[in-house]
Amino acid sequence: PLSHISCIHHSFVVFQLPEALLQERDKRAKWHGIPELLQKLHESSHPNSDLSHTHSVLKELSSLLSMEAMSFVTEDRKSAQESTFPNTYTFDLFGGVDLLVEILMRPTLTMQKKKPQMNDDLVKDCLSVLYNCCICTEGVTKSLAARDDFVLFLFTLMTNKKTFLQTATLIEDILGVKKDMIQLEGIPNLSGLVQSFDQQQLANFCRILSVTISEPDVRNDDKHTLLAKNAQQKRNASPSRAEVNQVTLLNIPGFIERLCKLATRKVSEATGASNFLQELEDWYTWLDNALVLDALMQMATEEAEHSSTGQHPLCSCSVPLPLRHRLPQSMKIVHEIMYKVEVLYVLCVLLMGRQRNQVHKMLAEFRLIPGLNNLFDKLIWRKYTSSDHVVHGQNENCDCSPEISFKIQFLRLLQSFSDHHENKYLLLNSQELNELSAISLKANIPEVEALVNTDRSLVCDGKKGLLTRLLAVMKREPPDSSFRFWQARAVESFLRGATSYADQMFLLKRGLLEHILFCIIDSGCKSRDVLQSYFDLLGELMKFNIDAFKRFNKYVSTDDKFQTFMTQINSSLVDSNMLVRCIVLSLDRFESQTEDVKVVEVLSECCLLSYMARVENRLSFLFRLVNVINVQTLTQENVSCLNTSLVVLMLARRRGKLPFYLNTLREKEYAEKYPGCLLNNFHNLLRFWQRHYLNKDKDSTCLENSSCIPFDYWKETVSVLLGSDRTSLCAIASYIDEPFMELDRDLLED
Repeated sequence: PLSHISCIHHSFVVFQLPEALLQERDKRAKWHGIPELLQKLHESSHPNSDLSHTHSVLKELSSLLSMEAMSFVTEDRKSAQESTFPNTYTFDLFGGVDLLVEILMRPTLTMQKKKPQMNDDLVKDCLSVLYNCCICTEGVTKSLAARDDFVLFLFTLMTNKKTFLQTATLIEDILGVKKDMIQLEGIPNLSGLVQSFDQQQLANFCRILSVTISEPDVRNDDKHTLLAKNAQQKRNASPSRAEVNQVTLLNIPGFIERLCKLATRKVSEATGASNFLQELEDWYTWLDNALVLDALMQMATEEAEHSSTGQHPLCSCSVPLPLRHRLPQSMKIVHEIMYKVEVLYVLCVLLMGRQRNQVHKMLAEFRLIPGLNNLFDKLIWRKYTSSDHVVHGQNENCDCSPEISFKIQFLRLLQSFSDHHENKYLLLNSQELNELSAISLKANIPEVEALVNTDRSLVCDGKKGLLTRLLAVMKREPPDSSFRFWQARAVESFLRGATSYADQMFLLKRGLLEHILFCIIDSGCKSRDVLQSYFDLLGELMKFNIDAFKRFNKYVSTDDKFQTFMTQINSSLVDSNMLVRCIVLSLDRFESQTEDVKVVEVLSECCLLSYMARVENRLSFLFRLVNVINVQTLTQENVSCLNTSLVVLMLARRRGKLPFYLNTLREKEYAEKYPGCLLNNFHNLLRFWQRHYLNKDKDSTCLENSSCIPFDYWKETVSVLLGSDRTSLCAIASYIDEPFMELDRDLLED
């Protein structure tokens, strides 16, 4: 009976019901004739039927649904989620979604030799209605995502330029909720499909690709415990789907080259003959798809404030005249920026994947870095569209404007490009490379091999390289800017790896140290994320560099400044431990260079080195470093505290002071009235360290390069500390009294 239809979801029952019965029930339920129209759509869409009639029925249905979709796009998202969309709900309830899928896919399923041809406009309208249903009715997107045959079929529709935009928008929505990641290998003739795209389409396609090549939860990677991640790796020894998809993309001829061209093309080149923005229907789809609506609204609002008309900015007749003249060029810029965000994201993910070296080689060859350098002033770091951006944490999901997203994505790309890779010198121009060589010559030290091997034809051109331009904007950044974190990370990655005196001096000469100290001590910066990035950068800049410590002492010239600096360090040791490690390592090296007059002078004068030279201060740091973590709470972010504590103990062992340090930790435990607690915790941490860092897949060169201590000495020191002989003065076990021993407990087992 009809009264039960409301219980039958996605049912084709309606197509067999008498028309009079439907009409009578329709009036009471306020279905607006949708079930009746669906019945007509079903009848008119059989194989070999006249599809023009099908199209006219679909248009009627579309007009009933499109207003609901537009209200979702233009309303505030939160209130839209709470709104009800009765027409879309009714359409889905009576099987409309399944019917449209069937109509779209019918040509691929028929056994007839002569395949029925579907009109482009009909396909376009089917896709638009499906998209409207996805955004208005919960569950539709998930049900479509569960149909792999339909998802793969959608990709085949992208070959048609007329239906490309609607197809891309729907695919993106579906992939966003799909439980299992799609395999790009399964897309029929993927290589041909991608090669058929023009640059505009390829940019839009990158929005889809970003979902298929990113590991799930990649943004919160730092927050996952290492125990959980290690267990996950054991379970999934084979490459993930995301990794397989990355390889599939890299095997498409010309793919990376075209992305580099897209990332580096100028705005004037981006306009072309495409009347993309002039088509109102596509315009709305694009605005929603690319989240540019906010930027347009803001632009219109700013203009409206200086105008007597206060009408709605989306209606062209009500937009003030000056804005209407300005919009096309502004929209071209914002439009280009939105697509560059997607392209840079895809390149960034590929740079961080297993094929990193292959990707690096291609990005260098296709001159990505010089191209971005040429865009820097006019597009990447032009004046802000908004001055009120707040500080966002590195993993915080926020609705950023296109320009903010673009800048952050650009900085993330630079960070990934430079990080522990010899290609980092492509961020400089020839003149700057010569400057590095001159610094090495003057200091009488050999040039680093990576600098000597850099292909000069692939470096930046112009008066300044990309790194120098970045330093200039970094110094001008307001104290509460959201970019400070990312800028510091990008510059720090240039310094990572084996410490290079020439690289440090290059940056010191440009006032970077004074800028960092201003930010930590004088700027009033409260963001922990930003402070952590500046501590890490300061550590890389000063490590083993006596000139840097001399400059530090000159800037931190009063007790008040030094106390403020130490308060910042002590307020969160997880954030500042890399800097503490740098000071400890540098002090150790300087103390062995007492034949150098400059070193002796700085050692005696520098407040920071004098502070760390006092053994009670080093022991205080060691105690807190071990206390702040345990095996269950170790993450990628705080495991550095364990390594810093190990550095302190390795340097003590070299000087024969290891028993003294361990005994002091024992005394501290008793003084704090929790005997055995700290040392048992440290013992467990070191057992975890062995399992984690002695794993054959683990790259240990980072620990070796950053500390200049051979990895064998790391391993040896951990073994000595974990020794089971309770008579050994260098074994942790000999400092834990029998009643407090927990060493037989294995907390590491799954």
